Amino acid sequence: MDDFSLLIGGKAGFGIDKSGAIISRLLNQLGYRIYAYRDYPSLIRGGHTFSIIRASKIRIASHLNKIDFLLALNQETLDLHKSKLNKDCFFIYDSEQVKVNPAATCGTGIALGKILKEENAPEVMRNSCIIGAFAKGVGIRWEALDVVLKKEISKELDLNLKVARRGFDAAGELTRLSQLEQKSLPLVSGNQAIGLGLIKGGLKAYIAYPMTPTSPLLHFLAEAAPDFGLKVIHPESEIGVILMALGFSYMGEKVAVGTSGGGFCLMTEGLSFAGMAELPIVIIMGQRPGPSTGLPTYSSQTDLHFVLNAGQGEFVRFMVAPGDPEEAYYWSAVAMNMAWKYQIPSFILSDKNLGEGVFNFDSDSIKEIKEEAPLPWDRKSGYKRYQFTDNGVSPLAFVPEKGAIIKVNSYEHDESGITTEDPNLATMMQDKRLAKGKYLAQELEGFETVKVYGNKGSPTALLCWGSNKGACIEAAQNLGLKAVHPLVLSPFPVKQFQDAIKGVKRLICIENNASGQLAGLLKAYDFKVDDKILKYDGRPFSLDELEEKVKEKIK
Repeated sequence: MDDFSLLIGGKAGFGIDKSGAIISRLLNQLGYRIYAYRDYPSLIRGGHTFSIIRASKIRIASHLNKIDFLLALNQETLDLHKSKLNKDCFFIYDSEQVKVNPAATCGTGIALGKILKEENAPEVMRNSCIIGAFAKGVGIRWEALDVVLKKEISKELDLNLKVARRGFDAAGELTRLSQLEQKSLPLVSGNQAIGLGLIKGGLKAYIAYPMTPTSPLLHFLAEAAPDFGLKVIHPESEIGVILMALGFSYMGEKVAVGTSGGGFCLMTEGLSFAGMAELPIVIIMGQRPGPSTGLPTYSSQTDLHFVLNAGQGEFVRFMVAPGDPEEAYYWSAVAMNMAWKYQIPSFILSDKNLGEGVFNFDSDSIKEIKEEAPLPWDRKSGYKRYQFTDNGVSPLAFVPEKGAIIKVNSYEHDESGITTEDPNLATMMQDKRLAKGKYLAQELEGFETVKVYGNKGSPTALLCWGSNKGACIEAAQNLGLKAVHPLVLSPFPVKQFQDAIKGVKRLICIENNASGQLAGLLKAYDFKVDDKILKYDGRPFSLDELEEKVKEKIK
């Protein structure tokens, strides 16, 4: 099988996510390229949760609605997803929990409860049992599964192995997946890629209050902290997060914070402080549906304008929206460099689909990026924290620094940081801060800020941003269309975007929001979007779903 999709589902709290991770790694060992999507409610226990794992010979970053393998741990999984099953779907299920029509099912029923009772195993291990049955069903050797289980399971490993072996022995072979003649690539989540990119950019401190979908980034960096000498702190609130981070910045420590829409609301005053005080900071914004708490465990692209315009007053900001883990890694490092080079806030705009999605990671495809040091004080002249310069960037000194008084001020101020209300000085200072935008935009001309895929000669182009990239590019390739993917959204790369849409007669914008926020941003730069395909139910586009919608637009 060159390209197939697997769904495993059951009750929240019963290890469906871990099961998805094990199956992903098992298929990855066979040389398949993987994309895994997690769907779960905002409940600790109860409710329906599932993982979709797509495996292909080629690199992918989107899922399919049509399911080739269904692993059902309860009746709800079958009832909710039976309309998505391909006619030749292979079905492995708990025969004690799921009622099926044997004549209409190509599959295997396993008495999971009986096996667990005989092994005196907890109910959560039904997952291990059905994974064992799946491995046997697709012709994977027990030895290969054994290796993956030992890497992925840390608690009660021996019992999990026994239960998995029982499931393996109870199943029959349904089909056979071959070992592909290509090397396996590591599997990472978007959050992990962001974390590694921040470290590459020189991260020293990460401050966050847990909030889906960036909580896994906090957990990842906390685990990585001893290896990389990081300070990882969980303060009492998002207000505490942003203010503590600005304290680290003042001390010369490269710092980042992670949050989502509701948490960022509380950070906006601190963001304005960073803009006035010229304190470098990186903010990871994991988007989820709102307003308010909205759908807290699902995905969206609804905060573009919020991030572009957050904070009172006017100040320069850098904002990037990566679409895959390689971009997340590279541009997170760039975001850190730009924050410290220009002494501005940098934003990494992510979402649940990217942050919690699992992808293959090809490090060989990433351009080299080096950590850049900020502009230092020459220690010759008297130190002025906000010294006037041609590009608006003042030399930096950090406490304790002999001979330097380092003042940071949220009020308007003079070059030394002393509060002023003088109109001429106020104008000069604002011009100084805003001058950074011109030089930042010029520097970004040397980066690939807009990417083009598919049929580059097509007069019809699909326009996407962020995690929609995977589905958008594949749909464009399948339909013979062009795909345009801007990565940097502030300062917007007008010239590169202009070049990217040259020859395009019809531009169709693909977004996970209800208003077409990227289309709205483009209008400000006199770019016209001809049509929109919008999805705002908290779920990302599947490839087959998007293709159908595009076909309707272009027929």
